[in-house]
Amino acid sequence: MAQRVTLRKRQPYNTTSSRRRIVKTPGGKLVYHHLKKLPTQPKCGDCGIGLPGVPALRPRQYATISKRQKTVCRAYGGSRCGDCVKSRILRAFLVEEAKIVKKVIKSQQKAGGRK
Repeated sequence: MAQRVTLRKRQPYNTTSSRRRIVKTPGGKLVYHHLKKLPTQPKCGDCGIGLPGVPALRPRQYATISKRQKTVCRAYGGSRCGDCVKSRILRAFLVEEAKIVKKVIKSQQKAGGRK
């Protein structure tokens, strides 16, 4: 017959915060090891994919690592992926170009109307 294993914490329910694994100790006993929750990777705020270059940690562990490990050396480094940054830059450039074109057309119409 298998050895019985008793819970080490008071909470008896099988929730995400009380995951456990049976481990055999050097003395030959079976005990529960309570596992921590799995971390998720930070996601891009625009498209929602995981940010490459930023480690997946639990929220409190980000306080213990350096700033260089939490971000990427780029505009919007730790919050947006490279493709979204590229599209933002392109969109801003095209909006500015459209404004210039509109201004040029307006000035040409003024000059044409005076003659």
